[in-house]
Amino acid sequence: MRNIWTIAKREYDNYFNGPLAYVVAFAILFILGIYFFVIMWASSQQTFGGGPAPDSTPLNWLFVFLMIFLGPALTMRLLSDEARMGTLELLLTAPVRDFELVTGKWLGAFMFVLSLAVATLVYPIIMNNYVTPGIDLKVLLSSYIGLILVCAALLSLGTGISAIFTNQFAAFFVTLGLFFFLWFMIGLPANYLQNGGEVLNYLSISTHFAQYMNNGTINLGDIVYYLSLTALGLFVGTTAIEIRRWR
Repeated sequence: MRNIWTIAKREYDNYFNGPLAYVVAFAILFILGIYFFVIMWASSQQTFGGGPAPDSTPLNWLFVFLMIFLGPALTMRLLSDEARMGTLELLLTAPVRDFELVTGKWLGAFMFVLSLAVATLVYPIIMNNYVTPGIDLKVLLSSYIGLILVCAALLSLGTGISAIFTNQFAAFFVTLGLFFFLWFMIGLPANYLQNGGEVLNYLSISTHFAQYMNNGTINLGDIVYYLSLTALGLFVGTTAIEIRRWR
């Protein structure tokens, strides 16, 4: 556990040694800030007419949606860049297990995204002061749990793909393609199939979050799904590192 934490902390610090972390953080927080302003402005107009109070769940949905496109940028260099520069061989000779290396890299990226998620808590806090008697805390908690699980799964898959490639741009585009497929494409045939549509919907990342967790419903199947994707990504990454070790 100490090795995992050491690698994670180093990786977390490394994000702030280059422009990538600041670009991703600015993109997410800036877009969310604009969307928050639009929500509050629209809600203020509707409130005078007896409309509904503002809701923070669209912001979490947008956060997850942005991670589909920005997540690959956070994971593309985690292990592929180590292999390209030859530092991966040095890490493999250290007293660190392959699983600890992959998990530490993933945890570093996950901690960075968690930092951004914590920063977005300012939006529901403002909304809670704006709404009487306050926003639905149950829905808010479910939404943030879903956001954390989705980000954990996406970053894990990206880390696993990064371990396969030595070119970070190849890792980026393959990861982006996988995210795009799991978010947009895999659930599309379900609308046209009489049988088997439920399976495709279950495999869709967006279905579990947008239809359930972001609306205040936490099902065991949703949690198992995201934890399974997280475990799959770490397993793929560990296997790829083991193959490199024995070459």
